[in-house]
Amino acid sequence: MKELNKTQNIIFILGGLLMVIGAGCYSFMVKQGLACWIFLVGAVMFAIMQCMQIYEGNNFTIKRLKRIMTFADIMFVLSGLLMVDSAYNFLLPLFRDYNGSEGYYTYIEMIYNKWVVLLLIAAVLEVYTTHRISSELEKENAKKN
Repeated sequence: MKELNKTQNIIFILGGLLMVIGAGCYSFMVKQGLACWIFLVGAVMFAIMQCMQIYEGNNFTIKRLKRIMTFADIMFVLSGLLMVDSAYNFLLPLFRDYNGSEGYYTYIEMIYNKWVVLLLIAAVLEVYTTHRISSELEKENAKKN
């Protein structure tokens, strides 16, 4: 795996930290309007830095796990976008009915607070792929030595 330089590593860690702070503050109702943006910025920073870690070998398993990790990064960013929407209801006008009524209940059922589901899926995939990639890299290094 290509290692991140010192600046990229700091951005990576800061992005993860901002995600935790943003999700925690949003969940505990502490300045949700600001917390959602903190989470989104952290998710973007985390995802970009993680995508910059390129695997240059030819182990199919690690390549597959990196694709799954990229999918988890996309889910983190989508989770941040849905968190911002839950705070500001940007997508609510898209759910207006043909007769002009609000469509609020449809919005609540389909969009509102669904960021939690995406965040959970992304976190589970991230933990799984991180563990599996490290064990696969250890196996690969053991074969070389």
